[in-house]
Amino acid sequence: MNSLNEIICPKCKTAFKIDEAGYADILSQVHNAEFEAEIEKQLKAVDKANQAEIKLAAANAEKKAEAEAQKLAIEIEKLKNEVKNAETAKDLALTKATAELQKVNDKLSADLAMAEIQKKLEAKNLKEKYDDQLKFRDEEIVLLKDFKAKQSTKMVGESLEQHCEHEFNSIRAAAFPNAYFEKDNDAKTGSKGDYIFKDFSTDNVEFISIMFEMKNESDTTATKKKNEDFLKELDKDRNEKGCEYAVLVSLLEADNDYYNNGIVDVSYKYPKMYVVRPQFFLPLITLLRNAAQKTIEIKNELAVIKEQNIDVANFEADLVKFQDGFKVNYERASKNFQEAIKRIDDSISDLEKVKDALLTTDRNLRLANDKAQDVSIKKLTRNNPTMKKKFDELS
Repeated sequence: MNSLNEIICPKCKTAFKIDEAGYADILSQVHNAEFEAEIEKQLKAVDKANQAEIKLAAANAEKKAEAEAQKLAIEIEKLKNEVKNAETAKDLALTKATAELQKVNDKLSADLAMAEIQKKLEAKNLKEKYDDQLKFRDEEIVLLKDFKAKQSTKMVGESLEQHCEHEFNSIRAAAFPNAYFEKDNDAKTGSKGDYIFKDFSTDNVEFISIMFEMKNESDTTATKKKNEDFLKELDKDRNEKGCEYAVLVSLLEADNDYYNNGIVDVSYKYPKMYVVRPQFFLPLITLLRNAAQKTIEIKNELAVIKEQNIDVANFEADLVKFQDGFKVNYERASKNFQEAIKRIDDSISDLEKVKDALLTTDRNLRLANDKAQDVSIKKLTRNNPTMKKKFDELS
């Protein structure tokens, strides 16, 4: 059975009784309230302490922030000064660089202007030069056409050759003092060119040779009407005469710009061959000759080597000739020597025979002498009474 407990209300002062379970419940409620009040009290104390610490921390942080702000303000001022100085230096450098660039720009502008002037001047000079060349070419063509028109068909070719020969001879003494330029009159191989040009160094070493062929309208046939129709025969003549270059001086295909624009290199068909109009006859000789002059030293060395080889060959030939002559003389002398030895041997054999005969004769003479010395009248008359009587009578 549960005991009852009496409880007095603190407000109304009324007494009432409760059992143990209720008492325990009230006690628990009282205990929780006190605990919560204590906790609240502690929380307020902690909160107060925290507020104080927060205020202190805030004050410290504020002081620290103010110090940092002052320090930062100093740094910012310093950086502003540095930026200001950098801006000043930058402005100075920019001003200086701008001045330098302006100088360079002014110089480049002046150089460009000068280059433009020079370019225009060169273009003008070049144009004038080519205009002069074109004018000269046109005048030359007009003169040649007019010249051809005034000549008979037979005389055109002869006049072209004479024209080239006259042009060459007009500068031979000054430009080609050691040169040979004559008509090719050697037709032993069945064909010949028109002219052969050769030039020599001061020590008479040939350093260039050119076979020339002159062609015009009168030289055309039913099968040969173009410049290329004559190239094969020209190459054949060049090879047969041992010339280094071949040049066709042609009036054929007068309206063909391919041949009218200057020197035409046809080496893609035949080696070292060119086709030119008469006005380029001398310039081509000059170009080829000047280029070939650079090989004179090499050709001189080759000539010396060739001469040395010839000397060596001549020496070897003389040596072989001497050896052959010496061999013949030796064989003859050896034959005579052997014949003399044989004769000496034969003579010795004959002398040996003569010696033996003489020794035999000497032996026989000695025996005969011995016999003769042994002969006496007594022995001779021993068996001959008659002779004995005679000798006795003489005695």
